[in-house]
Amino acid sequence: MITVGLVAVPPMQLMSLAAMTVLQTANTLTDVPAYGIELLSETGGLVETAAGFCVETRPIGAATYDTLVVGAFAGTECRSQALVAQVKRLAHDARRVGSFCTGAFILAEAGLLDGRRATTHWRHLPRLERAYPRIRLLRDRLYVNDGRIWTAAGMTAGIDMVLAFVEADLGEAAARAVAERMVMERRRPGGGTQVSNLLALQPKADRIEAVLAYAKANLKAPLSVTQLADVAHLSPRQFSRAFSAAMGQSPAKVVERLRVEAAHAMIIASRHSLDTIAAETGFADRERMRRAFMRVHGRPPQDLRRISRDLAAA
Repeated sequence: MITVGLVAVPPMQLMSLAAMTVLQTANTLTDVPAYGIELLSETGGLVETAAGFCVETRPIGAATYDTLVVGAFAGTECRSQALVAQVKRLAHDARRVGSFCTGAFILAEAGLLDGRRATTHWRHLPRLERAYPRIRLLRDRLYVNDGRIWTAAGMTAGIDMVLAFVEADLGEAAARAVAERMVMERRRPGGGTQVSNLLALQPKADRIEAVLAYAKANLKAPLSVTQLADVAHLSPRQFSRAFSAAMGQSPAKVVERLRVEAAHAMIIASRHSLDTIAAETGFADRERMRRAFMRVHGRPPQDLRRISRDLAAA
């Protein structure tokens, strides 16, 4: 059994517990559970969460764990050097060490991130950089794996990182099964951006939301105004006006952004050629995809692939 210790730092962020459901779900795949999970704290007992209630923990004590993860907590200041020392000791014997969000500050204070690539939530990156200049911070990563040290950016990125644990431990098929059981749309690679370009697309009209869902599921289709208007049950003229009013952009611009984001994920997560990725995401050819990337990201897809390969090789 793979033993996992999650260190609770008060006030603990609840999403740290949510990420552990990945391991809980992995345990349902086999007759014998693959993971044993313990919630730890400096002295044991009740630890307050950021939501106001408390969770029961075990004292760190002298136990050792295969995988040690420091949970996220509200703020960035750890008031206990004793806890930092305990984490450093546990990390010394662990095969794998990780952190969620602000948990990176504990690993940094323990000296575990010196000279390593790491990340944290985008809001805390400047503070982490100022306080610990020896860290090689990666600013636009969901999670970073440098040797046996893993760091996740924000809350849901912790779920992505733990899913990567499952893939490393149990294989790609197991990770895919866990993602399906957790009703996750897809397994995001660590190189995905922290802030999606599509977060701004929040339509209030059900018809427009249905059109976006259709477009995301059918990127290889032409997705003409006429085609999208049929999905919305409007005339092309009515649809164009309604869509632009709801989204602040034309249908063509939004479709382009959807395709660029899908291509972005494929470039990082796969070894497909850029020609194949262009075809799979609905661009007529590689050159049109390049021009779209320049409009949306200000750099060509070749740069993204090169950066991803450099990070993997570092």
